[in-house]
Amino acid sequence: MKIKEKIKNSSTKLYNIASKNVSKAFDYPSLKSKELKEAIAKKIRQRAILSTKARLAERNKSFEDYSDEELEIIISDEERKIKDDLKTKSLVAALAILGLDFLI
Repeated sequence: MKIKEKIKNSSTKLYNIASKNVSKAFDYPSLKSKELKEAIAKKIRQRAILSTKARLAERNKSFEDYSDEELEIIISDEERKIKDDLKTKSLVAALAILGLDFLI
């Protein structure tokens, strides 16, 4: 009985290890897409911070003049503007590729 239990336990362990490795292999595209999304979000955040610095420089202000919540609101507004701009540009590019320039 003990031998059967040992074989059953070891085969269960092997099965679990194999299933985890298989799921990782099939999860590769989703893992890479998450990394890509994070990288894009990081770049957008950097551009938004740079735009915020420019906006504050125009007003002769600095980061110290605002609280953390106010800065977060300003940066999120800049992020929204950047995302909207990217959406518009990609739509125009897609229409140009399709040859639908009369819609632009």
